[in-house]
Amino acid sequence: MKIGELAKRTEVPTRMLRYYEEQGLITPRRQQNGYREYDEYLVDRVKKIRGLLDSGIPTRIIGDMLPCLNQPQEIVVADPDPELRELLVRERDRMTERIALLEHHCHALTQYIAAMDRSIDATSGPQVPA
Repeated sequence: MKIGELAKRTEVPTRMLRYYEEQGLITPRRQQNGYREYDEYLVDRVKKIRGLLDSGIPTRIIGDMLPCLNQPQEIVVADPDPELRELLVRERDRMTERIALLEHHCHALTQYIAAMDRSIDATSGPQVPA
C-alpha cells in the first residue's frame, strides 16, 4: 500500500510516518521508481508505535521495545543499561498512575450516567392519557 493509505488506515499523518521511517521504527519496501510500499503488517505496527508515543515513551526506547511487543515471551536484553531501566520504571509507574486516574474517571462517568437514567425513569413514569 502507499503511504497515503497507511496514513488513512492508522490515522497517522504521512509526515509522521516518514519520521517513523527515519527513526528506524518502520521499514517500507522501495519500488523501482523510488516510491515507498508499505506491507499490511505495518498497519498494526504503526498503531502500536502511536500508542507507545501517546503513553509518553520516546522513539529511541520504542525501537528497542517493538520486537518485544511482537513476541513478548522471547525478550532478551543483550546489554542492559541501568539508566534506561530506571527511565522505563518511571514510565511504567507514570502509566500505572494514569490508568488508575482513568479508571476513577470512568467509574465517576458510570455513576453519573446511572443517575441520569434514574432521573429519566422517574420523570417518564406511566403516562396518563389526556
